[in-house]
Amino acid sequence: MLDLPLTFLHRPANPAVRHPWLLALMHGVGSNEHDLFSLAPQIPEHFHVLSLRAPLRMGPGAFAWFDFSVDPQGGRSIDEAQEAHSRALLEQALPSAADQLGVAPGRVVAGGFSQGGIMALSLLLTRPELMHAALVWHSRLLPQIVPHIAPAEAFAGKHLWVSHGMHDNVIPLASAQAIRRQAQALGPLHLRYEEFAGAHEIRPAELAHTVAWLQELSQPA
Repeated sequence: MLDLPLTFLHRPANPAVRHPWLLALMHGVGSNEHDLFSLAPQIPEHFHVLSLRAPLRMGPGAFAWFDFSVDPQGGRSIDEAQEAHSRALLEQALPSAADQLGVAPGRVVAGGFSQGGIMALSLLLTRPELMHAALVWHSRLLPQIVPHIAPAEAFAGKHLWVSHGMHDNVIPLASAQAIRRQAQALGPLHLRYEEFAGAHEIRPAELAHTVAWLQELSQPA
């Protein structure tokens, strides 16, 4: 049994796989670890799938990585202390899980939807040594993270998936386009960016493209 600082669900990799990968998933606001874990049957069997529960309890079965508010003009502010605390827990949880499962950092992918995607992106940008790639669905880049982005050379060989709904009514498409611009400024980072018809949801085509990317990413060199 894994011992981690966050509540989680785990789908093991196929035990016949000699060099497994780890996909750690983080849910959005008001959800829990069961949400993205429902995608586990779609994830290739050479991945351990770990679905993590955010530490901030909002209500029965509802959790968040940090509190935020939206002003009348659409500007967002966050509880920076909560975000930093959640990120610190993830900085412990990912390497601990990888170590316990026998997965090298070069085979770790952090992924998330909405606020969970914020966390995955923030981890890649500030602690790229912890993972090989990040997977970001329908999310945004926190301006508070930008001053802490690692030097561009730290992203050599790293990968980033970003996808978004063209009609997302929760996090505007412009937020994904802003992530794309930031990622393109980090020269060596390999970016895959896609836009899909749809709103704030992962539709079948988006999931299929994401899984194909994971397959391609994790093929032996």
